Amino acid sequence: MLGNWLNFWRVRKNKSDSDMVRELYKLLDTDRLPRHVAIIMDGNGRWATRRGLPRAMGHRAGVESLREIVRTCSSLGIQYLTVYAFSTENWKRPAEEVSILMDLLVEYLKNELHELNQNNVRIKAIGRIEELPQKAREELDSSAERTQTNKGLTLNLALNYGGRNEITEAVRKIALEVASGALKPEGIDEHVIDMHLYTSGIPDPDLLIRPSGELRISNFLLWQAAYAEFWYSPVLWPDFRKVHLLEAIVDYQRRQRRFGGLKPK
Repeated sequence: MLGNWLNFWRVRKNKSDSDMVRELYKLLDTDRLPRHVAIIMDGNGRWATRRGLPRAMGHRAGVESLREIVRTCSSLGIQYLTVYAFSTENWKRPAEEVSILMDLLVEYLKNELHELNQNNVRIKAIGRIEELPQKAREELDSSAERTQTNKGLTLNLALNYGGRNEITEAVRKIALEVASGALKPEGIDEHVIDMHLYTSGIPDPDLLIRPSGELRISNFLLWQAAYAEFWYSPVLWPDFRKVHLLEAIVDYQRRQRRFGGLKPK
């Protein structure tokens, strides 16, 4: 496998994306796919700025990437895809840009719902959803309800999400249970904490992808990513396509996940 991977990279620069996709599918082990892929969708603004376009055009172009990645994950049989769509820190951006992002969310859900249902994709949202604009909340609730019986890919939209806030809220909920006598302090373990996170019932991500060349996780899934495999790419999110996702998965498959243990002999 490693030899094939190295040979692939030697000729990569001379191949088209479609050729590379075909080669990557040959390297892909469908029996060892990550169960849960998480992506920090980063680089929309820089993509637009480099082209002399308004930042809004970068966000709109990023929707095309999301569409292709959701289709690819669904067709591969990946069970969970969590995308960082809007962080708690993103409220610091100009009000006009925030409004555009919320409108794009509503537009995406309306335009994609039919195809998502056809592909058996279930929509969920994690984060402080109650603080989003009413129109966005209503569309999220409607999409979640209309896809709740789907059994294929679960698409988790991290919206108004922050890892520190998530953990803080979980601690508050656990403290209230201790104060009420429903839970003893010695009964608090990792499972209890897991149950009080936004992602309760969802397995931890196996693979965390960050496009755009930044090498940080930006307050995303701080608890859940403890043993995730990280994959970084210089490609800005609006240019991120199937070929890049497949590269990440093939690279993930050649790693040995030891979870703090030793390499098997």
